[in-house]
Amino acid sequence: MQCKQLSQSSTNLCIKDTKIGKGVFAKAKYNFGETVLIFNGKILSFEDLPDPYIDDYYIQIGPDKYMGPSGMMDDFVNHSCNPNCGIKIDKRCVRLIAIKQIEPGEEITWDYSTTMYHDDFKMKCLCGSEICRKVICEYKYLPDHLKRKYVALGIVPDYQ
Repeated sequence: MQCKQLSQSSTNLCIKDTKIGKGVFAKAKYNFGETVLIFNGKILSFEDLPDPYIDDYYIQIGPDKYMGPSGMMDDFVNHSCNPNCGIKIDKRCVRLIAIKQIEPGEEITWDYSTTMYHDDFKMKCLCGSEICRKVICEYKYLPDHLKRKYVALGIVPDYQ
């Protein structure tokens, strides 16, 4: 199954420099539940991931499935411990949806921990949010109140 591409996604988003590298920013308003971006990339198994695994361009989309980098805008969406988007996975369709209203000029972010399942990944968090957890790791290590919030928003994959 392929995702239906968004006709305006490239015009409503742009890549800009951030304090940690590059990020994706809204050029238009996005409402709660609206698809902001569709992720593209080759589907890989855990064994096919690069070793050592040193970049964060891979998204876990199943217990043993990952989506690799696309070379496009989706590679530059950063993590936040207080995100404005979340991932929805439907078979091979990986969509980034707004979990709150997003205004023009805001950086588009999602919580990487929501899709992470294996115990082999930790990353220092540099999001700068007032509620920063300082470490990005697997979903199972998130505080219970945050898990409940993400489940209620519908942004926790079935394999979690």
